[in-house]
Amino acid sequence: MEEEEAVGGVENSERYLSETYAAESLAADMDPWIIFDARKTPRAEFDRWLQSNRPSQVSRYGDEADGSGLVGWIAVSGPDRCPSNKDVMGLQENWERLLASGRPVTFQTVKELALNHNVLSGKWLMHLDTGFKVDHAWECIARAVVDGKISSAKVSPHNPRSDARHVICVYNTDFTDEGQVMRLDAVIRATGVKCPLFYKPDVYTYLGIYRSNRWKLCPTIYESRFDLECVPRRSHITNKVTNQEVT
Repeated sequence: MEEEEAVGGVENSERYLSETYAAESLAADMDPWIIFDARKTPRAEFDRWLQSNRPSQVSRYGDEADGSGLVGWIAVSGPDRCPSNKDVMGLQENWERLLASGRPVTFQTVKELALNHNVLSGKWLMHLDTGFKVDHAWECIARAVVDGKISSAKVSPHNPRSDARHVICVYNTDFTDEGQVMRLDAVIRATGVKCPLFYKPDVYTYLGIYRSNRWKLCPTIYESRFDLECVPRRSHITNKVTNQEVT
């Protein structure tokens, strides 16, 4: 799926694990999605949609009994979400040129590519066990999306062939804007979500850079841990590129 923890039981010493994760993510993206688009669908229909599509009850491989097929993601788009003009094709072409040039691949070189091609979106990720935990967290996030507090989010369906956890991805528009990234964390925490969060720029996903990649890049650039003992309660966020605490 989107991130490595959504993929389970894959071991192959002959390949970089990053390539396996990328292939799984691409497969999920290409399969049909279950989507509630608040720009097109009346809010009155949201509660029924939410109850009918709980991630713990939707199978990645569908259900022969009711005739449902493969499901890549369950997603919600907010009422104010705007289409992006990102140049993914140009990004990937210049990525191939970079690899062919032999230049070092670092966070900064990937960031430069992202800026040059306007591929600036990113997401906070959370990994949760199937059942009540993921259903409750997803409901909290999805309601924040339809309320216009978050632009969009998605969750992986249940995978009955794996013990991998679900992943929820909560999006923002600019991973280079640290203030924006921090504000999204605050919105997520305000919904009641307390689990660890990890932030990944979409440019890594488009370039197939996942954990255990050949360039030894860490694809998540922020980590958020919620402090239940702090008064007032708040996140402790670390920038994983600089290894410095942000909040």
